[in-house]
Amino acid sequence: MNFEPIPEHEALRDSVRSFFDRELQEPKIREMDRARRVPRDLWKRLAQLGWPGLTVPTEYGGSGGDVMTSAILCEEIARRFPSLANYWVITSMAARVLSESGTEEQKAEYLHKLAAGEFLMSFGMTEPGGGTDILGLKTRATLEGGEWVVRGQKLYTSLADDANAILVLCRTHPPEGAKRSRGLSLILTPVHQEAVKVRRLELMGQRAGCTCEVFLDEARAPADAVVGEVGRGWHTLLRTLNDERIICASMYVGITAAALDLTVQYAKDRTAFGRPIGAYQAIQHPLADTAIELEQIRLLTARAAWLHTNGRECSTEAAMAKLAASEAAIRATDRCMRVLGGFGLVEESPLERLFRDARLGPFSPISNEMVRNFIGERMGLPRSY
Repeated sequence: MNFEPIPEHEALRDSVRSFFDRELQEPKIREMDRARRVPRDLWKRLAQLGWPGLTVPTEYGGSGGDVMTSAILCEEIARRFPSLANYWVITSMAARVLSESGTEEQKAEYLHKLAAGEFLMSFGMTEPGGGTDILGLKTRATLEGGEWVVRGQKLYTSLADDANAILVLCRTHPPEGAKRSRGLSLILTPVHQEAVKVRRLELMGQRAGCTCEVFLDEARAPADAVVGEVGRGWHTLLRTLNDERIICASMYVGITAAALDLTVQYAKDRTAFGRPIGAYQAIQHPLADTAIELEQIRLLTARAAWLHTNGRECSTEAAMAKLAASEAAIRATDRCMRVLGGFGLVEESPLERLFRDARLGPFSPISNEMVRNFIGERMGLPRSY
C-alpha cells in the first residue's frame, strides 16, 4: 500500500469537517439525538453535497465512489454524528444492492432518487426469533394475482419509519434439502400502505438512527419488485457483506478518533494541583493506548478497503476490521469517560453521546462473536455453528 495521502480523500475529509463546523454543530446534533430523528430536509441538504449518491453509479446521478472513498466519508461523519453515519451506511448499501443486482428498470426508478435524497430504503432482515441465525426467518411471500403478498415481522429494521420502501428478505420457495439459503428472495416492499405497520424503537445509542419493528400483514409489492434473482436473495446479500463490514469499521474508527481528540483537549485544559491533568501519567497512559489502537484499526480498515477496491479477496480482513474497530471504540470511549469524569456524563459533552453510540458496534450489523466464528473457520478450524 502507498501511505501517501490521496488528495481527493483529503479534500473529502476537509469538506465534511467544514460542513459540520459551518452547518451542523454540536447543539443541533444534540437536538436531533434527543428528538431521535434525522430531519428529511437535512438529508436533502446532504444530497446537494453528494453524500447519499457517493456509491451511486455516475450514469444514475451519483459519484460512483469506491469502498476506500466510502470509508473516508463514513469515518468523518461518525466523528461528529454517528447516527447520521448509520443513516449513510444503510443508504450506501442500498445503492450497492440496487446497482449490482437490480434490474435496469429498478436502477432507473430508484438510483436517481436515492442520490437526490428523495428515496430512502431500509433492509428488513432480523426477526424476533432470530438475528444471527437469519436463515431461520419466518417471513413469507407468495405471488398472488400479479403481486407479492408479504406476511411476517422484522425487528431492528433501521430507517424503516423514514424509508419509502423496505427490502424484505423472505421465503418465497421451500429450501432445497438442507440448504436453507435457497428459496429466499429480496422483495422491495413499499412502506406507505395499510398492511405495513412500523413501531419506532427507542435505543440507548445512535438514537437518531431510527431503528424499528415492522409488521407485514399481507403487504403488497409488485411482481417485479424482487431485487436480484428469485430464490437467491441470501446470495445477493452475501455479495455486499464485505462492503458493509468495512464501512461499519470506519464508523467506529471515527467514533474512536472523536473521543480521543476531545479528551486530549480536555486533558490540556483541565487543571488539578496546579498542573494540566494531561501532565499526569494516569491520564497520559490510557490516552496513549487509545492513540495506538486508533492507528491499528485505521490501518486494518484501510487495508480491507484497499483490497476491496482493487478487486482482491478481503472477507477475512473486512471481518477483522469490523470486530477490531467496534471493540476499540468501546474501550476508547470508556477510557475517555474516565478522564473526563463528571463532565463526561453531562449531555453538553459530545463524549456522553459517543459513549452511548459506540455500544451498538459489538453486535451490529453482525455480532462480534459470530465474526470470531467466521475468522476461526477461515483459519482452517472446524465450523463452530
